[in-house]
Amino acid sequence: MQRRASSYPPMPIIVGAPRSGTTLLRFMLDSHPHMTIPPETGFLVPCAQLTSAGPALRQDLFHVVTHYPPDAPAWHDFQIMEATFLARLEEVEPFTVAEGIRAFYQLYASRFGKPRWGDKTPLYCMHLQTIEAILPEAHFIHVIRDGRDVAMSLRQMWFSPGRDIETLATHWCQWVTTARQQGNCCRHYVEVRYEQLIEDTRKVLERICQFLDLKYNSRMLRYHEYVPERLQEHKSRIRLGGSVVVTQEKLLRQQ
Repeated sequence: MQRRASSYPPMPIIVGAPRSGTTLLRFMLDSHPHMTIPPETGFLVPCAQLTSAGPALRQDLFHVVTHYPPDAPAWHDFQIMEATFLARLEEVEPFTVAEGIRAFYQLYASRFGKPRWGDKTPLYCMHLQTIEAILPEAHFIHVIRDGRDVAMSLRQMWFSPGRDIETLATHWCQWVTTARQQGNCCRHYVEVRYEQLIEDTRKVLERICQFLDLKYNSRMLRYHEYVPERLQEHKSRIRLGGSVVVTQEKLLRQQ
């Protein structure tokens, strides 16, 4: 089956095993005057699984996006009023899952006066083909870091799958292998080595910009000037029952 091309500009979707440098690349691209990338979303896959139709589809998508993850929603990180998002969805005709998702990103980008948007959610490593099926403009950027360094960094995190090296190595291999396998089936997929991004930042960013049909801008090299303000979006993660999953202070330390 021939896959659809997209009339939308390339949308970068940064993926990678946790602690591989995806946040670093997010802030670099987000510093571009034409590009903005929100905190991690995670709702693209459950949105793709929606099966309702008509007005119910619009309401279901609204609920998934604003209540993801279900046990401790992160909607407040995006600093968009629910009423504003719902009103924007009501304007979309004909309504589809893809257009509903784009409405979210458009609203987020409008907060910064930028015309383009992307995403950075490591978990999407496992779902590249699902995402491409609903967003043909998706351009996947897979950040790969030396697995030994990932293990040493990840084992200290609150979301680590374990502390023993065998578990951490298996975790890294699964994420990298799955992303590569799915990337080979996608129209737009590129790999970026974390070590090269650090050692030759401009060259790597120029290659990424070419991949995204985005004119290179040196502001990306000064990403650190904009990070403190952007980090303020990350709020404490609180369960619906009121208990705290992780505090804002802890979230900021892991970035």
